[in-house]
Amino acid sequence: MTAAPTDAGLRGTQTLGAFTGGQLRRLGAVAGLSEADVETYARVLTDSLGPVAERPLNLPPPSRTFLSDDHTPVEFSLSFQPDAAPALRVLLDPGCGADSLARGGRVGLETIRAMARRWHFTTGPLDDLEDLFLPPSPQGALALWCALELRPGGVPKVKVYLNPAANGAERSAGTVRAALHRLGHRQAFDSLPQGSGYPFLALDLGDWGEPRAKVYVRHEDLTAGQAGRLSRMSPGPGPAAIEGFFRTAAGLGPDVTGLSRRPGLSCHSFTDTAAARPSGFTLHIPVRDYAGHDGEALARAASVLRHHGMDASVPARALAALTDRRPEDGVGLIAYLALAHQQDCPPRVTAYLSSEAYAVRPPAVESVRHPVAAH
Repeated sequence: MTAAPTDAGLRGTQTLGAFTGGQLRRLGAVAGLSEADVETYARVLTDSLGPVAERPLNLPPPSRTFLSDDHTPVEFSLSFQPDAAPALRVLLDPGCGADSLARGGRVGLETIRAMARRWHFTTGPLDDLEDLFLPPSPQGALALWCALELRPGGVPKVKVYLNPAANGAERSAGTVRAALHRLGHRQAFDSLPQGSGYPFLALDLGDWGEPRAKVYVRHEDLTAGQAGRLSRMSPGPGPAAIEGFFRTAAGLGPDVTGLSRRPGLSCHSFTDTAAARPSGFTLHIPVRDYAGHDGEALARAASVLRHHGMDASVPARALAALTDRRPEDGVGLIAYLALAHQQDCPPRVTAYLSSEAYAVRPPAVESVRHPVAAH
């Protein structure tokens, strides 16, 4: 399979669904999925986008979704563990073609319910939170996003992402607290670290061994030392491991202390309603805002993967599956790097990958800087 075209005129002859579906097929091959599975999932992708899947790329994005910097309503990711093939995921904004945030939320909710009917899972946890996150006149930057973990066999794991600011940013904390309480995690909110906001609450739906409720916390001007103290797991990762990942992913040298541009995110996963503390912790670094170009981001991803005993050759093959442009000719193909810890599981590294269906962000510098070595 050939890489995605970069010529603007050639892109204009494609639709959003054909472009992102082609990327999914090629990434599926990188992840070791069968041709039958990637064809199934490519159809799921276009079905989930609805009518906007047929929208030509020479038209503007269907909405100004902040799911990606160029407003493509699709983002891919590869999640790595030692001695295993990477897991391919796709994040979608199914209501991106709606004429309002409220309508987009209703479209997204129906998309999830259609998936539940198709794959025979309950939407009960989401239904219990509908009034909190999908009010008649929602506020904020999103209504409902859907993530699919593309497993062998053609039946994905499903996650939904909801907006705690739907009833106003000033009510975000109260909305998160109320949601966790309804889900049975009555002590969970008080265990969260301090931050500058709560951008997402996510729910696992369907075939998960231990379904999670996940709370994301935003951290402005985050430093490595602060990042090392964000985990609330017990037991959890040591500060040194988190600080080392932070410095490598962000490419911070001795003259740069923290994330002064786009903030970092921590994610805290709750599985046991009897426990006060989370069972999982993830640190997300927006690498695209701290790299001159994707060649630097790629080197950092490889360094993190090698440090954790994972296949460092995969990210380069994944970028080639997304586009035929050189990594040095833009910045943003690797949007985030994340390090995840879950109780009784080895650490996971995830690279979040941009489609760039509509635009390529120019590189910030022309020369390659050397990444900070992992330790």
